[in-house]
Amino acid sequence: MPLQYLHYDVFTDEPLAGNQLAVFLDGRGLSTERMQALAREMNFSESTFILPPEAPGTDVRMRIFTPAAEMPVAGHPTIGSTFALAETGVIGPGAGRVVFGLGIGPVPVDLEWQGGRLRFAWMSQLLPAFGPPLDARGAVAAALGLSADDLAPELPVQQVSCGVPFLLVPLRSRETVDRAVSDAAAFRRLAGATGVNLPIYLFAALPAGSPDTVYSRMFAPEFGITEDPATGIAGGPVGCYLVRHRLVGGDAARRIVALQGAAMRRPSRIHVAIGERGGETTDVKVGGAAVLAGRGELVV
Repeated sequence: MPLQYLHYDVFTDEPLAGNQLAVFLDGRGLSTERMQALAREMNFSESTFILPPEAPGTDVRMRIFTPAAEMPVAGHPTIGSTFALAETGVIGPGAGRVVFGLGIGPVPVDLEWQGGRLRFAWMSQLLPAFGPPLDARGAVAAALGLSADDLAPELPVQQVSCGVPFLLVPLRSRETVDRAVSDAAAFRRLAGATGVNLPIYLFAALPAGSPDTVYSRMFAPEFGITEDPATGIAGGPVGCYLVRHRLVGGDAARRIVALQGAAMRRPSRIHVAIGERGGETTDVKVGGAAVLAGRGELVV
């Protein structure tokens, strides 16, 4: 039977920007191998497969695949699939929340509406787990085609996870971020030298008064993603990093915006809200909009 899917552009309110996503509306009867093959065929950063709920307290089960691997959780697939469920009526107009059953367990998404149309969605992420700073700053810079002087001084290269771990690499400027290169062979050498084999999220803080907080890119060739236009599951980690290292604080911690994808001509804006009390993170939310860009079916 033909497999119907919706094509969304995520973390944008304009078509032909943001991060592309294929949402297969009915994944029943598909094996893991077939889902992986379909994601490879679509060749977007990720594709999702909607299934009936399996766990109490969840509304749907969803599986997420990059072209190379299944992910336990991811940001732009969760936000985009929320919009797809609203478009098809699975989520009724005005609903306040939907809960996805993902590989890490239940993941709630809070909904904002404009009339009868979904306007914005906020995904809850896990509280952050920080790894120790990585001392091999020169090796990290070299793997990105940069020098150690291109790294932001006094800020650590550090592993942070809110469900999926990333190696966060702070750089001096937007121009420096744009000079970095995604080189799978160089990343394998870095992993061999340091024992750290993670997607790399590089960013630079933007000047005060800018509409965005950081300018960023994400490289994950080991997942079949040379560069990602928008990485929502990295939004929580970078927001928590900014708060931990006092680049933002107070009310600004709930108004973080990461501009990603501009280097690919697919600008994306990932909104991040970090809650704090007594110096401890209390909640992590990542939000954005999505635009329906197409409908289709595969006949294989």
